[in-house]
Amino acid sequence: MFRNFIKSKKKLLLTGICFIGLFSAYKASDEYFEVSKNLDIFASVYKEINISYVDEVEPGALVKTAIDAMLKSLDPYTNFYSEAQTEDYRFQVTGEYGGIGATIRQRGDYVVIDDPYEGYPAQQADLRAGDKILEIDGKSVKGKTSDDMTKLLKGAAGTEITMKVERLGVGELVKTFKRARIKVNNVPYFGMIDKHTGYIKLTGFTPDAGKEVQDALRSLKKNNEGMNSVILDLRGNGGGLLHEAVNVVNTFIDKGELVVKTKGRDQENNRPYSTLDVATDNEIPLVVLIDNNSASASEIVSGSIQDLDRGVLIGQKSFGKGLVQSSRVLTYNTQMKLTTSKYYIPSGRCIQKLDYSHKVNGKAEAIADSLKRNFFTRNHRPVKDGEGVTPDLKTPESKYSKITQSLLSKSIIFDFATQYRNTHPSITMTRDFELTDADFEAFKAFTNDKDYNYNTDTEEALKRFKEQAEKENYLNDLKTEFESLNEKLKGNKNNDLNKYKSEIMQVLEEEIAARYYYEKARIEASFDNDADINEALKLFSDLDKYKRILAGK
Repeated sequence: MFRNFIKSKKKLLLTGICFIGLFSAYKASDEYFEVSKNLDIFASVYKEINISYVDEVEPGALVKTAIDAMLKSLDPYTNFYSEAQTEDYRFQVTGEYGGIGATIRQRGDYVVIDDPYEGYPAQQADLRAGDKILEIDGKSVKGKTSDDMTKLLKGAAGTEITMKVERLGVGELVKTFKRARIKVNNVPYFGMIDKHTGYIKLTGFTPDAGKEVQDALRSLKKNNEGMNSVILDLRGNGGGLLHEAVNVVNTFIDKGELVVKTKGRDQENNRPYSTLDVATDNEIPLVVLIDNNSASASEIVSGSIQDLDRGVLIGQKSFGKGLVQSSRVLTYNTQMKLTTSKYYIPSGRCIQKLDYSHKVNGKAEAIADSLKRNFFTRNHRPVKDGEGVTPDLKTPESKYSKITQSLLSKSIIFDFATQYRNTHPSITMTRDFELTDADFEAFKAFTNDKDYNYNTDTEEALKRFKEQAEKENYLNDLKTEFESLNEKLKGNKNNDLNKYKSEIMQVLEEEIAARYYYEKARIEASFDNDADINEALKLFSDLDKYKRILAGK
């Protein structure tokens, strides 16, 4: 009887297994049918458009539009790259391209040099910021867009390019030189802020980012005996390669520490990433600067440093991107960047802020506070998931005044710096460079015939008030008052150049310094007025407070 019972159990089990297998096969078959059906529908739609649409259509552009729309429904980080775009994608991943080594900006019918990279062909050929590009290889480029010009300027390393440019106050110049392999450094600057504080600016996470940070720290320690603290600046760093984030953390965290875990639907994407080498320095007091534009790999670094209580974070809450993308090579030299997993830093939290799986009216919403969970750092300091990385010491977000924003957006500060560079052969070293009151008066005179009109917050509020008054039929009664207020506001705006003199002078000094000593100078010139850096220096002068923060006391 017992044997019969066992036999019947075995039959039942086998039947159950077969049923599950058939059910799974059915589910898989059903899913594949849906995929096949919808691909067939898409092909039918495309066929009808191609045959019968009133105007001719470009097949590649039409299909790319369809693909882009499909991927947009997922998240902003899943992207398709056509054959023509693969070079741009390679640059995103590697930080390398063949070209002249300069950024450009659109100015009317022409494109001008914006910022030459130190040590690369454009700078070596003495192309300067503000130079208007008239011709490339003997052909006029009038009317070309920035995208058009980027394609013309890029090319294989070693190929020759001839450029005719117009320089303010000088006239037309012809430059012939060779393109080179351009590698944009992840660390554009490192140096000493004062006798005791080192500073490392990290702007990307392309290959060798970790090595560049490690080399920078070693160099600072070797050449500055009095250095006893360091600032790692991740502000504005939008991220990059995950393994380079781990390598950057490894600069300050010893071998064998878990930095991040990835988890996705495909088991192959589920894996831990730990530090592999001995730290460059796992004891030196460390401050990491972050802001709203510190994202992805920057958040892995800052979040891990926080979770492991290795350093203090200063600034504003980070962006909140806890998603990982992988590259996929497709047919016909096309590529795809696909979100494959979420990442989790040492405390176990995922800092992803927006939920792309549940959209409202096509828009992802922030994760509700009620759904956020508490986690704890190594020293049991409370941290949360679902909201980016929150700094240990918060500072106000730095914003320029409306007039400074306008002077920047209308390129008036840029143009004045161009004029200054072409009329002043040299300046003192950047840390000592200061504009005089006479220079500021020259700048004010420079703006006299320039359009930098802008609306103040008060003007915007008055405009809204006026619109509401009109809706409620009060406008006629208040007409005189509105006109009086507008006149007073105009009068006050005329004084804004003087009111915001200090701020405008600072921006001018940074822009002008960069014309002589490039990006390094721009960074150095900003030190004295950087609220986050000043907060870090203040903290380093009180190491007891630094330790209390890390201890959660």
